[in-house]
Amino acid sequence: MVVAILGASMTDLGPWYEGLKKPDWQPPDWAFGPAWTVIFAAAALSGVTAWRHAPTDASREWVIGLFAINGILNILWSALFFRLHRPDWAIVEVGFLWFSIFVPMIIFARYSKAASLLLVPYLAWVTFAALLNFEIVKLNGFGVPF
Repeated sequence: MVVAILGASMTDLGPWYEGLKKPDWQPPDWAFGPAWTVIFAAAALSGVTAWRHAPTDASREWVIGLFAINGILNILWSALFFRLHRPDWAIVEVGFLWFSIFVPMIIFARYSKAASLLLVPYLAWVTFAALLNFEIVKLNGFGVPF
């Protein structure tokens, strides 16, 4: 909930965002809220499932730590893109965010396939968001930083 609230509070769809050129295939702005709601619900269920199936206290701590890292990276992306108006920096950061979803999927699969599969929508959405972020960088002349 904290990550969702902080991320949403960073998302400013004001004049700067409205002025950006966006690809034709971008979903309407209203679709992002429901998508993130479903994604965060599935991720929370993944975390609970992974934590319950983790075989040791140490592995349960890893579950919490991996979600904490992911939460920080999720909030950071919103801050870079929407608050600092740096989609070029956000495109670099989104790679770290992507791995912060992929790595837990691999780890969680060792003790709960369900916990791993519950992260698939999150990974798919962040992959899509990265492509969208990349197109916004290109369309608006930010220059691709890599």
